[in-house]
Amino acid sequence: MPASCYHRDFFAVAREPLDQLHQLLAADLKAVDREIRERLHSGVVLIRQVAEYIIGGGGKRLRPMLVLLSAGALGYRGTAHHTLAAVVEFIHTATLLHDDVVDESALRRGRPTANTEFGNAASVLVGDFVYSRAFQMMVNVGNMRVLQILADATNVIAEGEVLQLMNCRNADIEEENYLRVIRYKTAKLFEAASSLGAVLAAAPPAQEEAMAKYGMHLGTAFQLVDDVLDYSGDPGVIGKNVGDDLAEGKPTLPLIHAMHRGTAAEAGLVRRALTEGGVERLDEVLAAIHRSGALDYTRRRAEAEADMARRALDVIPASPYRDSLIQLCGFAVTRTH
Repeated sequence: MPASCYHRDFFAVAREPLDQLHQLLAADLKAVDREIRERLHSGVVLIRQVAEYIIGGGGKRLRPMLVLLSAGALGYRGTAHHTLAAVVEFIHTATLLHDDVVDESALRRGRPTANTEFGNAASVLVGDFVYSRAFQMMVNVGNMRVLQILADATNVIAEGEVLQLMNCRNADIEEENYLRVIRYKTAKLFEAASSLGAVLAAAPPAQEEAMAKYGMHLGTAFQLVDDVLDYSGDPGVIGKNVGDDLAEGKPTLPLIHAMHRGTAAEAGLVRRALTEGGVERLDEVLAAIHRSGALDYTRRRAEAEADMARRALDVIPASPYRDSLIQLCGFAVTRTH
């Protein structure tokens, strides 16, 4: 039986594990927040303003929580996981600052982007500051394997950004090539975050590899659901406008599927909207996406990825931390924002 069907009951009951997760990690998250606030300090006022603006803008903090959960699941005792959780959040923050400039985005998490508030130059330069601060912090941990994982991750993420740029308004991109983009651009940091706890715990190679696979598949599932929400979510809930990906010329999986499986007229409509970057016919594009089954298909792909993430945890010892990692697989594909 397909993975997307076999675990549908599990996905249905795992919609909101974040409250439980925050309870489990309450003390750790407070320590991470302290680390973030302290490390963001700069004598340059504009750096503090921009950094505080984006850090204070909400967000699920999933990537830092993956560091904490993987460390807890593998028995780590210490405080370095707090520093690395903050490092991962800083890397994510820097990519958001740069992404919004490249994409000319005006809205994130329901409020104006940093580049809208402070300008493109400030966003790019503060993004550079946050990146470099992250590397200062990871050096202080004093673990060469940690440095290797995070240096490789930031390099792959940059490659993913360039791949996405190269494929902007590309109506001929194939599904596998698109999946490569999101594995580089989004899933790689999930993979790194999940690996770091295993490294700190000096876990056996098989468990470190399992945590890396978990993060990669979870991150892929997470992004695929983001793709679905861009064409089906409530703007007041998802914090951005429906159709933003289309306006930016991003050929995400729902569009790719609609161009391959829709009628000739629907495929032509979606192709023109993507290549021209307009949303004037967004209602027609949405109708074509729904009629072709593109959103259901993308969700099934996300569920399959989440199921592979769950299966990767089979070699990790049972614990409340492992239970939370499993619950995140369900949350990734059932969330509404």
